[in-house]
Amino acid sequence: MAAGISHWKLGHFEVYNVNPPLVRMLATVPVLAAGPEVRWRGARIWRRPEFDLGREFVAANGRRSLWLFTLARWATIPLSILGGYFCWLWARELYGREAGLFAVCLWCFSPSLLAYGQLLVPDVGATSIGVAAWYLFWRWLKRPTWGSALWAGVAFGLVQLTKTTWVILFGLWPMVWLVYRTRQPGYAASVRCLGRELCQLGLVLLLGTVVVNAGYGFEGSMRRLGQFEFVSKTLTGAGELNYPLEKGNRFRESWAGALPIPLPANYVLGMDLQRSDFESKLWSYLRGQWKDGGWWYYYLYALAIKLPLGTWGLIVLALLASLCCNGYAASWRDEFVLLAPWLTILVLASSQTGFSHHMRYVLPIFPFAFIWMSKVARAFQFGWRRNPDQGRLPQRGKVKTNRVIAGIAAGALLWSVGSSLWVYPHSLSYFNELVGGPLGGHDHLDNSNIDWGQDLLYLKRWLDDHPEASPLGLAHFWLVVDPRIVGIEYTTTPPGPDSLTARPPGLETTGPLPGWYAISTNELHSRKREYDYFLRIKPAAMAGYSIHIYHVTREDADRVRRELEGR
Repeated sequence: MAAGISHWKLGHFEVYNVNPPLVRMLATVPVLAAGPEVRWRGARIWRRPEFDLGREFVAANGRRSLWLFTLARWATIPLSILGGYFCWLWARELYGREAGLFAVCLWCFSPSLLAYGQLLVPDVGATSIGVAAWYLFWRWLKRPTWGSALWAGVAFGLVQLTKTTWVILFGLWPMVWLVYRTRQPGYAASVRCLGRELCQLGLVLLLGTVVVNAGYGFEGSMRRLGQFEFVSKTLTGAGELNYPLEKGNRFRESWAGALPIPLPANYVLGMDLQRSDFESKLWSYLRGQWKDGGWWYYYLYALAIKLPLGTWGLIVLALLASLCCNGYAASWRDEFVLLAPWLTILVLASSQTGFSHHMRYVLPIFPFAFIWMSKVARAFQFGWRRNPDQGRLPQRGKVKTNRVIAGIAAGALLWSVGSSLWVYPHSLSYFNELVGGPLGGHDHLDNSNIDWGQDLLYLKRWLDDHPEASPLGLAHFWLVVDPRIVGIEYTTTPPGPDSLTARPPGLETTGPLPGWYAISTNELHSRKREYDYFLRIKPAAMAGYSIHIYHVTREDADRVRRELEGR
C-alpha cells in the first residue's frame, strides 16, 4: 500500500522495487481518492523500506487504514476476473466448451487464488496478466500477423510490470517460437516467411520493452551497465557473501560496462536486490524443521498439500487420458506452449534455495495447469454425443469409457470445489486432507502459506463474545498492523524455558502460566522456540485457522512444566 502511494506521490520507484509497480499502483488509485495520511520518514531507512513505510502508514491512519486496505483490495478484483476469463477462453479454444467451464471453475474456486487475490501482493495480478499474455502470444504463433504481434507486445510489457518472475519471457518466448515453428508440418515450404516472423517477434520484444519503460516513467532508462550500484554477490563480483551489503559492480571496468541497458533502473536494481535476498540464505521452515536456506523440493511439497485433492485427481486423470485415450490432447505444439511456462517457473523457483518461504511464488503456473487438465471435460462430448461438435470431431474411443472418465472428472471437480468452500473465507490457511486440513497445516508450512495476520478481526470478534478472556496474552505474527489498531488490548506472553531469546523486562519467569492466551501459528513454530510449549496444551478455541486460543489452567501449567523438566 505505502509503496504504491509513494510511486504516485513522489514519482519514484525505489520502494519495494523487488517487484514492478503495476499491481500496487492500480490498487492505490481509490486509496488516493480517499485522502489517506502519509508519512515518508522511513523511506530510506534500509534496503527494504516498504515495511517501515507500512508501519508509519497504519500508525498515521489508525483503524481507518483497514478501510483503505479494503478499497485497494476491491480495486484488484478485475485482475482476478481477467485471469478467469482467459482460462475459459484458452481452454474452450483448445478442448471445447465444456473444458472452458472446467478451467474457469478451477480458477474461481482455487483456495490459493482466493487467498492471494484478496491481498495487495502482486502474485494474482502477475498470474492473470501472465496467462493473458501467453494466450495472445499463442494466438500470434498460430496466425503470425502484424496485428496479433502488436497485441502480444503490449501484453508482454504489461506482464513485465507485474512481477520480476516474468523476466524469463525475454528468452522463453523466442525459444518457444523457434520450437513451435521449426516443428510445424510443412515448415520447409514456409522458410520464406521466416524473416517476416522474426521481424514480428522483434516487434513484440521491442514494444514490450517500451511498455516496461513507460510503466516506470522512463526512470533511469538506458543507463550504462557500469553505472549501476549492485548489492548481490552475483553482480558485485564479491568472492564471499556480500553482507553487510556493500555496493559494487563487476562490469565497471569491462567492455560490458559501457553497454546501455534498455530497462528502467529500478527494474534492474530490484532484480539485483531480490537476487541478494536469495544469496543471503534466510531461515526457512518445512514440516517442523528449520534450516538456514531452503529446499529444492519445497514448492513440490507445498503444492502437494495446498492443492485440493480433487485438483490432483484431475491432473492424474488428464495425464492418463492424454497417454491412453485418443482425442483428449490438443496438438503437441499447442500443449507445449501451455507446459513451457508451467515447467520453467517451477524449475526456476525450485532452483533458488537461498530461502523457502512462500508457495505464492509459483502461483503463475496455476492457470496453465488448469487449462491443460480441463481436457478431461472432453469426455462429456465423447460420452454423450455420437457426432461431437456437429461432426467437426470424429467419434473417439468407446462411449462407456468416456462416460466413466466424465464421471470421475465431475466427482474430482466437485471434491475440489467443495474442499475449497469448506474452508472459505479462510482460504489462506487452506490445506488438503492429506495433512488434516487447515488444522494440521501449521505442522508443515508457515509464513504466508497459513498465517499473515489475517485473523485479527476474528480474534476481536471472539474477544467481544468472551469478556472473561481479559487480560489476554498475545503472541501474534504481524508485520505492520499492531493488534491495538483493531481494538485488541493484550499483555505480553511469557516465553517458554527453551526460548532462544532473552526474557523481556518484567518477564523473568518462564511460561507456562495460568491465564488466557492467543498464539498465532507462526509463533507456535517460531525458530526462537518462545511459545512452542503451547503445543502441549489443547486450544480452547480458534480465530480463523491461524490463531490458537488457550485457556491455561493451573493444572495445565503444572503438567506442562513437569513434562518440560522431565525430558
